[in-house]
Order: sequence, then C-alpha cells, then structure tokens
Amino acid sequence: MSVRAFFNSVKEGFRGIVRHPLVTMASITTILLMLFVMGVFFIFSVNVRTIMTRLSQRPPIEVYMKLQCTEEQLNDVQAKLYNNPNIMEFHYASPEDNYNSYKANLGSSASLLDDFDYNMYLPHTFSIRLTDPATADQVCAEIATYNGVSKVQQESNVMRFLSRASRIVNITTVAAFAILFMIALFIISNMVRISVYSRANEIEIMKFVGATNNYIRLPYIIEGAIVGIISGIFAWGITVVIYRGIYVKSMSEIAPTSFYALVPTHSIMWAEIILILLMGVIIGSIGSGISVRKYVKV
Repeated sequence: MSVRAFFNSVKEGFRGIVRHPLVTMASITTILLMLFVMGVFFIFSVNVRTIMTRLSQRPPIEVYMKLQCTEEQLNDVQAKLYNNPNIMEFHYASPEDNYNSYKANLGSSASLLDDFDYNMYLPHTFSIRLTDPATADQVCAEIATYNGVSKVQQESNVMRFLSRASRIVNITTVAAFAILFMIALFIISNMVRISVYSRANEIEIMKFVGATNNYIRLPYIIEGAIVGIISGIFAWGITVVIYRGIYVKSMSEIAPTSFYALVPTHSIMWAEIILILLMGVIIGSIGSGISVRKYVKV
C-alpha cells in the first residue's frame, strides 16, 4: 500500500467517526467501560502485589549466633549476609539489644530481668529480609553452614503462604485480563458491525472497482483504534481521579512506610495509561477488523 493510500485510509477513519456519531458514541462508551474495569483491576492487582512483596520481605528469618562467639566470627557472618544476593537487608542485634527488647515486652514486670547477665545467656542475632520468599530454604541452609551460627529459624508456613499467594495473584491477574479482553473484543466487534453493515453497499461497490481487501479494511481498523484511544483517555482519567480520592482518604491514617500503604497515584498512573491506551487500540482495531472481514468477501 502506498503512503498516499495509507493517509487516505486515516482520513476515511476520521470521517467514519463523524459520519456515524451514535455508533461512535456507543462504541466509545462500550470500550470505555471495559477499559475502566481493566484499569480498576490493574490498580487493585498492583496494590495487592506490592503489599504481598512488602510482607514477604519482612524479617521472617532469625539467625542466632553461638553464645560467646568471637568478634571474627561475627564480622565474617555479617560480611557474608551483606554479599548474599538473595538478602535484601538484615538487622543486627547485640545481646544487650535483645535484652532491652525482652524487657520492653515485659512492661511493668521488666524489673524481673534487672540482674540478668545477658552477655552470658543471650546471643547475637540477625533479622533478615529476603528479596524473594521462595529462596528462604536455600538461604537458611546456606547460613546454617556459616562458622559461629548456632541456629537459623524461619517462619516456614508464612514463607510458603506468601510464595503461593504471590503466584496466585499473578496468575489471577493474567487470567482476568484475558477474560476482560475477550469480552471487550466480542462487544466492540458487534457494535462496529452495525456501522459496517450500514456501509455494506459502499464496500461492495469498492470491491467491484478493484479495491483490495486491505484497502477497504484499513479505514475501519484506524477508526477502531481512534475510538480505542479516546475511550482509553477517558477511562484513564476516571480511574486516576477515583483512585486519587481513595488514596488520600485511606492514607490519612496510614504511614507511607507501612506494609499496608497503597501505591502512590503518581507511581501507578503512567503505567496504567500505557496499558489502557494499548488495550484500547488493540481492542478497537482488532474488533473493527473482525467486523468488516465478512463484508470484504464479495
């Protein structure tokens, strides 16, 4: 197809939008609703995955050093933990730190530990946060071999749950988007079919004078893509406004550093507009292409 023919198809696509305003509005509304649902689910899934990631990175692994371990052993373990790629970060606690933590947990009964010799009976410990909970068993087995380590304790049930939950969320997200995509494609193809049907005679005449199938189909595909872009912009604007309101209201009593904090609007809005516009163009163009396909077979 020549450049001139392509631009002529683009011009015809814009004309088609203006020529049938009711069908265009119905198509925009239909795609807008589907993209809005996709946008809402995208925001929901991003927040769920973010919260799951934060929870999975909490310190589920505690490393207990041997009592009276040497300074050299302690420094060696610290260096190995620091260089382990599966460890996001770790927190060191001396026997005195652990002693003060125990006293704080006892509250009014803390005086019971006033004469406790923590240097003799409490170990040095490390609380570890992982980049991926699925590597917990591997990390624990490795740390247990470090010289000076007495015990490695992990919340295995919690780790397995978080790892399984992360996979479920990812699979559910992909499945939901696939289902929504097929529903939107079916609806928009039927909506565009009304517009194509009204121009069936025009298409038939173009075929008889030698127009190729692609030349006839392209204006409809471009028209569908334009409708998808318009729908995507509106759907994106609505979801961002609603989410911003929810974020401001819900985060008024939650610290941004909390594990349950929502993802900020500015961190999610640009990824969402790319997704929504892309889905709008795909749904609109493919739906239009499917609708016009049978009418070009004269």
